[in-house]
Amino acid sequence: MKHVTRRDLLCHSGLATATGLGLPLARSAASEGPANQGRKLKIVVVGGHPDDPESGCGGTIARYADEGHDVVNLYLTRGEAGIRGKKHEEAARIRSTEADKACRILKARPRFAGQIDGATEVNRQRYDAFWELMQEEKPDLVFTHWPIDAHRDHRVASLLVYDTWLRSDRRFALYYYEVMSGLQTQHFWPTDYVDITQTEARKRAACFAHASQKPEGFYGYHEPMNVFRGLECGCKYAEGFARHVQSGALL
Repeated sequence: MKHVTRRDLLCHSGLATATGLGLPLARSAASEGPANQGRKLKIVVVGGHPDDPESGCGGTIARYADEGHDVVNLYLTRGEAGIRGKKHEEAARIRSTEADKACRILKARPRFAGQIDGATEVNRQRYDAFWELMQEEKPDLVFTHWPIDAHRDHRVASLLVYDTWLRSDRRFALYYYEVMSGLQTQHFWPTDYVDITQTEARKRAACFAHASQKPEGFYGYHEPMNVFRGLECGCKYAEGFARHVQSGALL
C-alpha cells in the first residue's frame, strides 16, 4: 500500500493539482462531460475597490486569462475615498486608470458597479442593481471577498454576490478569496488552492499598477501569503480559496 504524506493529501484536495485542461477549475459540476471540456468560461472577480481582485487572486486571474477564458474584474467602487488629500472625483479618476492598467497586465476586463468607496450600501435597490449587472455577465464562476472581513466595503461586496448566487438558484460556482489575512480577512481556511508560481510576477505587477495605494506596503502582506499557501499545497506560490459548501465545484 502506497504511503500518503500530508503534502499529498493537501495537494490532492486542492486546485493546485486539479488542472484538468491545464488550469485550475477547468470544468463545471453542472456541465461535466467531454462535450464541455475546453469550453470558454466567464469568470467574474468581485472586489470592493480597485486592487482587491488583483491582490486577492491576481495569479489565478492571469492563469484563466492565459487559457483564453473571459475574466471580468468587477469593482464595487472606484476607490473614491482611497487617496488622502484628493477629492472623490479625482481619486476615482486616478484609481480607475490604475485598475485599467492592472487589468491589461492580467488580461482581464474592468467593470465598475457604481457604489461609493466608504459609503457602500446593502438594501433592496442595491441588491437588484447588482443582480441586473451579473445577469448581463452570466458568470460560470465568481470569486469574491470572504464575508468575515474588517472592511465594510468588502463585506458589502460579499453579501451582494451571495444574494445574487441565491437568486440565480446557485447557477454559478462560488469561491471566496482572502486579502491581507489577519489584518482584514479573518478566520479564513482555504478549501482549494491554485498554483500561481508562473503568474506571481504578473500578480505583483498588477498590484504595483495601483501606485496610489502604496503597493510596497500592501503587497508586503500578500507576498508571504503567496509563499505560505504554496507551502500548504506543495508549490512555490499559491492562492487559497474557500468554496461555498453548496456551490458546484469547477474542478
